[in-house]
Amino acid sequence: MNLQQLRYIVEVVRAGLNVSEAADALYTSQPGVSKQIRLLEDELGIEVFVRHGKRLTGVTEPGQKVVAIAERMLGEIDSLKKVGAEFRHESEGALNIACTHNQARYALPRVIQAFVQKYPKVRLMLHQGNPRQVCQWVLDGEADLAIATEAIHETEGLVSLPCYQWNRVVVATPRHPILQANPLTLEEIAKYPVVTYDTTVAGRSQVNKAFAARGLRPNVLLAALDADVIKTYVALDLGVGIIASIAYDPQIDTHLGKIDASHLFESAVTRIGIRQNAYLRGYVYGFIELLASHLNRRVVDAALAGGGSDPGL
Repeated sequence: MNLQQLRYIVEVVRAGLNVSEAADALYTSQPGVSKQIRLLEDELGIEVFVRHGKRLTGVTEPGQKVVAIAERMLGEIDSLKKVGAEFRHESEGALNIACTHNQARYALPRVIQAFVQKYPKVRLMLHQGNPRQVCQWVLDGEADLAIATEAIHETEGLVSLPCYQWNRVVVATPRHPILQANPLTLEEIAKYPVVTYDTTVAGRSQVNKAFAARGLRPNVLLAALDADVIKTYVALDLGVGIIASIAYDPQIDTHLGKIDASHLFESAVTRIGIRQNAYLRGYVYGFIELLASHLNRRVVDAALAGGGSDPGL
């Protein structure tokens, strides 16, 4: 048994059991991958994969456990490499952040500006996607941190750390009657077409829950992945927008009016997701604390040691 064989089975699973695709990702040949997997199975005395002819069609029950162990072992190997890099170059390296558009556009600019000033030799990369994607990128080792509101706390294999709470505002064109609503109610919002977030992002579940609790079904004209798109269509007077309060900037969004809606919806929590058993470079702790000052190194290490506990806000 060797690390190469473990990498092969993990990559085959990631490639959806497509051995050719896995071989391309590993810069090797398909026969070579198949041979090494067979050698590993012979040594273990089990079949990791279910086969139909030469094609892999599934992962066996013992194979699932083998793959899980292999993923942990490869993660530990990656951590060992990072330990060496930490002490050779304490302030140099790379930080890959996977986040949703709202985080990249509204929450992270000030943090990244401060981080770059503090760690000028660290290469910083942002990968934008929906919450499920950003979680998977961290699990796959393609990113160090996931930052999103949805999915992180539900994803097995990630430690979930709460960053900040937020709620929503309703935006509309300046003369729209909803801006005069006092008090603003869900019934009033439901009178108009609604433009808001897609069901996969930005606390949309709390919005749905609030309307459902009142027996209301809003007319969602458009659902988008980010607030910029929502505001664009609201500005065309196609409906009223429900967006995160952080996404409204009175200095930029002068063409829109807004009214607070925090009394109508449960607050949402933006979280950081870290792969369990991950080794974090010193500057990663620095980034986390810049984003959420209560998440100092002691708190983060305690959460990692606990395998996913939520220290609260």
